[in-house]
Amino acid sequence: MQFKLGLIVNPVAGLGGSVALKGSDDMTAKAIELGAEPKANLRTKAALEVLLSYQDQITIYTVSDLMGENTAKELGFNTEVVYQCEDESCAGDTENAAKALQQLGVDLILFAGGDGTARNICHAVEDAVPVLGIPAGCKIHSGVYAITPKAAGRVVEMLVKGELVTLADADVMDIDEDAFRQGTVKAKRYGEMQVPSEVRYVQAVKNGGKETDELVLADIAAHVVSEMEEDTLYVMGSGSTVEAIMQEMGLENTLLGVDLVENQSLLAQDLTAQQLLEITQQRSTKLVITLIGGQGHIFGRGNQQLSPALIRAVGKDNIIVVATKTKLQALNGRPLIADTGDSELDDELSGYIRVTTGFNDHVMYAVGHQDSLQAQEK
Repeated sequence: MQFKLGLIVNPVAGLGGSVALKGSDDMTAKAIELGAEPKANLRTKAALEVLLSYQDQITIYTVSDLMGENTAKELGFNTEVVYQCEDESCAGDTENAAKALQQLGVDLILFAGGDGTARNICHAVEDAVPVLGIPAGCKIHSGVYAITPKAAGRVVEMLVKGELVTLADADVMDIDEDAFRQGTVKAKRYGEMQVPSEVRYVQAVKNGGKETDELVLADIAAHVVSEMEEDTLYVMGSGSTVEAIMQEMGLENTLLGVDLVENQSLLAQDLTAQQLLEITQQRSTKLVITLIGGQGHIFGRGNQQLSPALIRAVGKDNIIVVATKTKLQALNGRPLIADTGDSELDDELSGYIRVTTGFNDHVMYAVGHQDSLQAQEK
């Protein structure tokens, strides 16, 4: 299974630091005149070197020349350029590249820069795709950066290996460089992005137990209900985790069937595949599913009402997967399985998906399919 890694390098990030300019915003020419040497690609190289033993599992989608292509190819990674930067790079190139990577559906955008770069990427994609920063700028006030370049590589390594990695909301901060040069620190929050961090297991959850499981399910249910959009159909899959969400809304639930909800009201129960297609046709629809404990199937076991036609119509971005970390941990690193009966759709669903594991708590987890698993076993 290929991990789709987006890569953006701000080649002039940090130029002003070594020559005491307190930053690099609009100061590139001045910094070079004073003898500054670019370091961003060297720091990117340090992060990617951690991943050298996983080259056959990673494809890097990046920007031309110094904005990522050169370093990725130098290290021998399978590299595809998705955005061409003309002449000297600028903030607009960073934003356009981030949008291109988001549209491509990369699993993570890894970027090298400082707070200005983080602002550009946040402006382009907000929290639509997980990101992680390689610290390369003069100013690193944002919470979206790893503590070192190698630490950034280690987090990506965890994702590639299929380990549980929590997605956390992190603030994007920046300071006024002009004021800073005058001795005044004025920090401002510009937004937040989703950042993978080392998984944080709550001890009680790891130990399991009925009471603990109920509390975790209640947290998952409360989060999903709080995020539900008005005038949107929610196809509620089978299983006890989805049942907890129905209970949170005070609705009857078909434990081994599929129900339909809109505006937190029950529209229909125990629907067939054909009924689901007819009702959801040309309607904004989201799909809430969980996995079968011990097996990891999200499609093809106990929810055959969710037909390939319905899944395609809903789209991967509108599939909400819910599970406790205990249930995910029990898979021992095995991927979730999509066995829809349509091999092309199974391929499309493969990759990494966000799993809601608590209130505002998510992890990135791999999705495979039966054919890919059999190929790995041979």
